[in-house]
Amino acid sequence: MKTQLPRLRETRSAWKGALAGVIAGAAATVVMTQFQNAWNWTSERLKSNEDQSQKPQAPKPQESGENATSKVAGSIAALAGHELSHQEKEKGGALVHYGFGTTVGTVYGLTMEMTARNLKPQRALAGLGFGTALFLAADEVMVPALGLSEKPGEQPLGSHIYGLVSHLVYGIATEGFRGLVRRFL
Repeated sequence: MKTQLPRLRETRSAWKGALAGVIAGAAATVVMTQFQNAWNWTSERLKSNEDQSQKPQAPKPQESGENATSKVAGSIAALAGHELSHQEKEKGGALVHYGFGTTVGTVYGLTMEMTARNLKPQRALAGLGFGTALFLAADEVMVPALGLSEKPGEQPLGSHIYGLVSHLVYGIATEGFRGLVRRFL
């Protein structure tokens, strides 16, 4: 006898949608982070190979800029009257990153629960749309508007591609985990 996963119930449940979103958002943030780590590792190796194949040049100055999540962590700590070290900002930035990913996943899970019907064939498209919308709203609008990064026109094309692809990975992973978790609730 073939074992089948339970089917998504026709009745909608806000708490089940939100719970599926919490789990999916957290898991998808892990997937996105691992994707970004792999992207950065590969980029570093490619640059290293390029540098070795060219004649030696003077070392380039390292970027001292903080990422947006580290800046948020530092700002939150400053509001509480505490100054964070660089290492503390990095750890706090990771908490901000996972907290944001989980929160946005929760909103997505709740939204999908309350609006979507019979989306099975379009689930991947829903995840891609979610990832694209999140990239545009967060990376391209809110983060620069809050002064946490350069304006989009001042950033290199590669950083936009990296951000978009990272959010597409997050969106697809969120929808995949959400659908799986929701089947069991």
